[in-house]
Amino acid sequence: MKLKYWLGFPAAALIGALTAVGIFYFLRSDVAHPTPVVSPSSSASLPSSDTAALPVSYEERHKSIPPMAYDFREIVKKTKDAVVHVRNTKIVVPVYEYYYGYRQGQPYKQEGSGSGVIISPNGYIVTNYHVVKDASELEVTLNNRKKYKAEIIGIDPQNDIAVLKIAARDLPYMIFGDSDALELGEWVLAIGNPFNLGTTVTAGIVSAKARDIKGNNNIDSFIQTDAVVNPGNSGGALVNERGELVGINTMIFSPTGAYIGYSFAIPSNIVKKITEDIIEYGSIQKGRIGISGVELNDDTAKKLGISQTEGIWISDVDKNSSTYRAGVRPGDIIIGINGQKITAMSELLGYLKTQSPGTKIKLKILHPDGSIEIYPIVLEKYDTAYIKSWGIVVKTPSKKFLREHGLKNGVMIQDIKNRQLLANGIRPGQIILKINNRPVYSADEAARLFDRLQNRQVAVEILNENGDIIRYIFD
Repeated sequence: MKLKYWLGFPAAALIGALTAVGIFYFLRSDVAHPTPVVSPSSSASLPSSDTAALPVSYEERHKSIPPMAYDFREIVKKTKDAVVHVRNTKIVVPVYEYYYGYRQGQPYKQEGSGSGVIISPNGYIVTNYHVVKDASELEVTLNNRKKYKAEIIGIDPQNDIAVLKIAARDLPYMIFGDSDALELGEWVLAIGNPFNLGTTVTAGIVSAKARDIKGNNNIDSFIQTDAVVNPGNSGGALVNERGELVGINTMIFSPTGAYIGYSFAIPSNIVKKITEDIIEYGSIQKGRIGISGVELNDDTAKKLGISQTEGIWISDVDKNSSTYRAGVRPGDIIIGINGQKITAMSELLGYLKTQSPGTKIKLKILHPDGSIEIYPIVLEKYDTAYIKSWGIVVKTPSKKFLREHGLKNGVMIQDIKNRQLLANGIRPGQIILKINNRPVYSADEAARLFDRLQNRQVAVEILNENGDIIRYIFD
């Protein structure tokens, strides 16, 4: 039985609505670190040499700590109007097996719902990609019940982020906070739209950071909380005590599809970087350090014959990368980046997702001889991908290029090493618009789709140099 459930389901059943998790984090600074109240009769009034000799009763020890009284009302008032309801309507065309082929059934509408967070007064909204996936129509409802048609500005399926835009002004909105500053045990509040009930608030704590959810083919870096979230919450906000957005919740662990203990949020530092890239460039600007490696633990360390059990053991370094030029080599271990300790791959990749190409970073490296050095590295732009199974190199085009060609999405074919594709008229410079009816927005997304569809029938829509859209089907 699978325990991982994405908070998005068909709307045929209420529980099956696409989810949107809003997690709202709060910790009163004036009660977070209470000042002990020392009784005149306690041992603290005696000289330090005598204190160890006097027992302290359970009652005395605990009456010095004032009860914690958290009041979330002001934070909810400040932020709830920036959390919206997102309704996704898509057209489903059923396909039935029919004798020696297939035939299409009658198209019908299917609805799902989730949440989103307004991040600017002029109508930009961030939500989960799975909330808006395959939408033919999107409707956003504000907390004051005003409804707007929404447009998808851009998506990042790998990180489950989508940016929407509505035609509205002077909207209440949230500003981004620093998700790296969150600490375990801090309170969080979840604001969302579970089960289509309307705005709902729940509370919990930050349970873990840089959590990697195994089994989904991605290395994640989630914030884990125990705030109650359910289908319909996906895309909502995780907010700190100042009302700043520190996460977008995405998924839960559950054998039933409903909440049983933990929920997971995309950190705001990652969300902020992705949304800014989408709005400014139309695609994600990814930085790379040019290394391959494995996450260390006790078992891996024993296999490698080393004593270090934390960090990233480097198995290969791209010789064309700034990392190689700086002097980093296979066998070295990454133990820190920009002063932040690195113990797991999720921490390293989570940090890199917040940085742009051209950014200067400092890698803390542990060498095989036990010495430690700091290496200055410049992140390189990762906008191309080689799809080995197809023998093509694709590149993410600029937002300006797409706009000049009247396109909303697509990836450019940069090089072709596959004779079959060349024989079918596919050439460098052409644009791949869709793969199996799914619009593609970036080179790495196209690579993942092609790799996932190996040994299966693939339909590819390509815009050629004459402006014609041609649909190719490959078995």
